[in-house]
Amino acid sequence: MLHHLIVYVPVAAAQSVRDAMAASGAGRIGNYDSCSFSSTGTGRFRPLKGASPAIGSIGTLEEVEEERIEAVVNEEDLKKVLEAIVKVHPYEEPAIHVLPMQDYKDIMK
Repeated sequence: MLHHLIVYVPVAAAQSVRDAMAASGAGRIGNYDSCSFSSTGTGRFRPLKGASPAIGSIGTLEEVEEERIEAVVNEEDLKKVLEAIVKVHPYEEPAIHVLPMQDYKDIMK
């Protein structure tokens, strides 16, 4: 089974996250590896009491230029890809979405 993985990361740390994702198996499509897509935007968050924010301070709404990185991940690589992202991601609580997906090649059979 394939998964569509999406992670949001500050622009300055995006390449480290992409590298970790690729090294652990994300972005493998046919005879290609390291496949991903990125777009930039503004992330917003307010660290609450008990947080240990990498950016900003408790109680203050923050805005950070972030990249949304997307890649496909095979089921067998999913856990190690997630572990690799968490290890290099600068945020205490990274925003990561994992969505099951169907390979278009399966539909075309």
